[in-house]
Amino acid sequence: MNLEIKLLPWQQDVWNDNHRFKVVAAGRRTGKSRLAAWMLIVEALQADRGHVWYIAPTQGQARDIMWQTLLDLAHPVIESSHINNMQIKLVNGAMISLKGADRPETMRGVSLKFVVLDEYGDMRPTVFEQILRPALADLKGKALFIGTPMGRNHFWELYTYGNDNKDEDYKSWHFTSFDNPLLDPKEIETAKKSMSSFAFRTEFLASFEAASGGIFKEEWIKVDDDEPVHGRYYIAVDLAGFENVAAATTAKKKRLDQSAIAVVKVCVDGTWWVANIEYGRWDIKETAQRIFDAVRDYEPLCVGIERGALKNAVLPYLSDLMRRNNKYFRIEDLTHGNKKKTDRITWSLQGRFEHGKIVFNDAVWVSEVTDELLNFPNTQVHDDLIDALSYIDQIAIAEYMSDYEDEEFQPLDRISGY
Repeated sequence: MNLEIKLLPWQQDVWNDNHRFKVVAAGRRTGKSRLAAWMLIVEALQADRGHVWYIAPTQGQARDIMWQTLLDLAHPVIESSHINNMQIKLVNGAMISLKGADRPETMRGVSLKFVVLDEYGDMRPTVFEQILRPALADLKGKALFIGTPMGRNHFWELYTYGNDNKDEDYKSWHFTSFDNPLLDPKEIETAKKSMSSFAFRTEFLASFEAASGGIFKEEWIKVDDDEPVHGRYYIAVDLAGFENVAAATTAKKKRLDQSAIAVVKVCVDGTWWVANIEYGRWDIKETAQRIFDAVRDYEPLCVGIERGALKNAVLPYLSDLMRRNNKYFRIEDLTHGNKKKTDRITWSLQGRFEHGKIVFNDAVWVSEVTDELLNFPNTQVHDDLIDALSYIDQIAIAEYMSDYEDEEFQPLDRISGY
């Protein structure tokens, strides 16, 4: 059973350490998942009882990140594997299971020998504190926490706890993407040129910094009333609430917010030309009418509305307008993606503004959205317009048909575009 385990220098440091709970904050492509795979395999081979688990934020992520890596590395010692139940059985009878933290009910009632929590910052802390930590107790099992930082959340708190040296069971490490000698430093520098400074520091330098004031700069804001020729329109809607569904939200601040409808043309080169951002406090019927009118005027490829009680409330009115006008359009669910609003807006917009990829139409609403950008994330200033604008990131794709049109290319089907 020659596994030929090969580790990078930083991986060897973590591997050789004897602490029971290891916390590794590392940049992208550092090699943290590969280290986790080797530890899962060896821990399972040494297990005479107890479970060995790998946990990602979702089971789909667990499969995408770890399944094939485990099959490749553990090939000499695998007896069988079952992708349907995400389990790999080794020659000694031990089982490695892959699970998603979004289904905590499937993780109760077992004894754990070893567990890896990948991208721990994207999981609810209760998954470890209330379910996994007790499962490690009877066998005095071990855990490895790995991930790329995402602000000052519970992963940062755990990393800090391991750095304090006050608990003999915990130890933390910090590595950047430059710590992987197999990753070309020039590639990292190339990525830096196209990313926002905040995103680069987080993703590649594994910085735990939280988004703060000064995220957007006035010199980044560009205005041009000339509509680009090539591109497709997208509409994103951030709903603030209506009188008859006010009880659906417990956030008092929501009642003071405004609904916003962002209309953006996504160009061939990925630039966003923001044609319009309509905003205000409207009742449910007027909100539905304004969304419908925007769709009628701009004919977007799709419309995104934030998922939840407010979307459910406005949908019947939108459906009625579609039937009465015989005009139908696709509505996509917009989600928070388990991110705080500050992080979500920053990740969606900062890099694009910094690199000149967002241009505003010359309209009266530009002063309002500029005020929101320059004061973000000040809690005393609204962020409804830029919140709606940030949602475009979830639904927008670039239009590439223009290159063919220049050569008199004719689609086989003009409706579908194929």
